[in-house]
Amino acid sequence: MDEFVGYHNGKWLPMSRIAPDPSDRGTVLGDQVTDVERTFNGKSFRMREHVRRLYKSLKYVRVDPGLTEQEMYDLSEEGIRRNEHLRPEGQDMNIVHIITRGAGGPRAWGAGPPNVYIKYSLAGYDMFAPHYAKGMHGVITRTRSYEPAALDPKVKHLSRLNMSLAEVEANDLDPGSWPILTDKDGNITEGSGYNVFIVTDGVIRTPTDTAILAGISRDMVLDLAKQLEVPASEEDLQPYDVYTADECFFSSTPFSILPVTYVDKRPIGDGRPGPMTKNLLAAWSEAVGIDVVDQALRFAANV
Repeated sequence: MDEFVGYHNGKWLPMSRIAPDPSDRGTVLGDQVTDVERTFNGKSFRMREHVRRLYKSLKYVRVDPGLTEQEMYDLSEEGIRRNEHLRPEGQDMNIVHIITRGAGGPRAWGAGPPNVYIKYSLAGYDMFAPHYAKGMHGVITRTRSYEPAALDPKVKHLSRLNMSLAEVEANDLDPGSWPILTDKDGNITEGSGYNVFIVTDGVIRTPTDTAILAGISRDMVLDLAKQLEVPASEEDLQPYDVYTADECFFSSTPFSILPVTYVDKRPIGDGRPGPMTKNLLAAWSEAVGIDVVDQALRFAANV
């Protein structure tokens, strides 16, 4: 049976043969950065923006992958072509970049050389497909985002124990719900791998990028708002703003936009996906040439 291939340190290998070095600081200490992309209709979505963000993360953590940004982009696109024959018609792929500092040490400055992984797989939809119709539930957790002064969230890294704890906490309050984190001042920040938006009186509102990872999908939402001539604002938001909003939704690479209809067991608006969320999803689908909701429903196993 054919198998997806991925890239590891200059070689294209079957994914089953790509395994992390157990002595690598990325494995032992989470000393690594990452980025996640996907395709629509087999074509990468904003790959240059993702790779550019990856290289900003690498620069911040001071890891040189031994590849230029253009070389990384070219390799990423090459992997899509190498795996295209394994993509069923109408289905799409996920791409994951992971660059670690490498083995050695015992201090970070003595580690290396870095390990470079580019992984490919079919996109999965089970986690979110059922929620397009009725909406996801969210919980504003006591577990907070990292403080920018300690670990700047603009770096897309895998040191995410706080987000794992937030997921457990959210599930304790409302089983199956997803977390919404805050900063030390109580301002809404982000979720565990997605950005947060609300709609109030026709205005799309989202937290500033001070304490969040400014997602590529977040940028897409703001671009679509301009296209639709809908006012959008980046501002400090408190739980009050979420509870009293007309609509709420999350944005992320896997699902694009996902409506949120309850937060802390309180209905947002009338407790159903709102018209602005639906319009943005329709505009997104038109932009990428595929109905993102229909695709998720077609290929999810649990719908």
